[in-house]
Amino acid sequence: MPAITPTPSFLASLDPSAPDADDSARALTIGDRTFTRGGLFEAAERLGRTLDGEEGPVAVNALPTAETVVAIVACLLSGVPVVPVPPDSGPAEIAHFLRDSGATRWLGPEPAGGLPPLRNPGSSASPLGTHRPAVIFYTSGTTGTPKGVLHSHATLAHGLDALAEAWEWTPDDSVVHGLPLFHLHGLVLGVLGALRVGSPVTHTGKAKPALYASTPGTMYFGVPTVWSRIAQDEEAARALSPARLVVSGSAPLPVPVFDRLKHLLGAPPIERYGMSETLITLSTRPRGERRPGWVGTALPGVETRLRAEDGGLLPADGDSVGVLEVRTPTLFDGYLGRPDATADAATPDGWFTTGDLAVRDAGGFHRIVGRSSTDLVKSGGYRIGTGEVEGVLLDHPAVSEAAVVGVADDDLGQRLVAYVVATDPPGPELARTLVAHAAATLSWHKRPREIRFLDSLPRNAMGKVQKRRLAQT
Repeated sequence: MPAITPTPSFLASLDPSAPDADDSARALTIGDRTFTRGGLFEAAERLGRTLDGEEGPVAVNALPTAETVVAIVACLLSGVPVVPVPPDSGPAEIAHFLRDSGATRWLGPEPAGGLPPLRNPGSSASPLGTHRPAVIFYTSGTTGTPKGVLHSHATLAHGLDALAEAWEWTPDDSVVHGLPLFHLHGLVLGVLGALRVGSPVTHTGKAKPALYASTPGTMYFGVPTVWSRIAQDEEAARALSPARLVVSGSAPLPVPVFDRLKHLLGAPPIERYGMSETLITLSTRPRGERRPGWVGTALPGVETRLRAEDGGLLPADGDSVGVLEVRTPTLFDGYLGRPDATADAATPDGWFTTGDLAVRDAGGFHRIVGRSSTDLVKSGGYRIGTGEVEGVLLDHPAVSEAAVVGVADDDLGQRLVAYVVATDPPGPELARTLVAHAAATLSWHKRPREIRFLDSLPRNAMGKVQKRRLAQT
């Protein structure tokens, strides 16, 4: 059986035929396993030979292990669509992923409850038809059944090249992170990006401050929860000060955490914005302004605009809040088997509707206010972005975490309720103090009408607060 050949336009650093190929250079360290570029290619090629003729897709149990990376790389090099499956998925979720994608094979440890039936290629047609995506990512399902997001080798390559240009990312860098391997940030940026650029990557297994601090690197990737914990650990934070870039994404970084990191690291973090459907579209720059609460300007090839509730376009005045729409060569190829959802996400003139609320200033800087479905509250005739209220609450020293939602109200239509994780003893007095703090900082109508204290906020694997769960409490 002939050896597989890599896709030179995508995982370029693993191409043994490239003129500047260095098979002995370190490519990946994860757990107690280290691979050179040549070693990772050989391991993926060996597994890829068993996929010869596989129609796919192939589902991979995306545990933070070397076996997961080898399996995903083997699929990519073999041209077999891969479905990274979150390792904490329940039986119903796994059954949906396998059935919806038409997966013909499972790689990695089987789930505790056993593996649902896989599709027999000889007995049923693939949901993909003749389409051969590189990766199928599944959405979190916060607005319905998780949808399969189709990405090609070309969109992944273009997105990573644009990011490398924006971040001045070169083979001389070394990447460190402990993010999940089934998502855009941890897998595409944190592993596939390094394998395309040619910089070594170390996955720490878990995103813990002590693990980040003990692992040398020039670029550290994390989500706000990770950076909040590192900001609270002065020793760990100062250990990262030699890094060239500290990158935060997947959710807005609270301004107090931004300021604390800037103080401890000697330089502010980089923030970026993207979605599974679009890859990364906005980012601050190493040599440019890094403004707390803002995610920067469009990456090369990306265009943005803001649409008002009445359908009109909004000015770039740094104040008007609208739904962010993007036009980008990194746009996905659609939702698997969901032409209706794919069409609903597009405007008549070909822009993608992100569903995120944002503002944009005259210089092209963007601030993400929240999701239009959960973070825009209409109270007493006013439209209020909950992110602004959360930021003010987080500025109070007694607040560790905060999330604001709108709940039904007979008088106001919706009223603002703040869920707070407090550093001080919670109770009525602190609640009154926090309401007064918000009222003194914001317009009166933007103050929370109620404070509810929690031990922790519900979050998904990427650290995003699950507001729909809060609204149901």
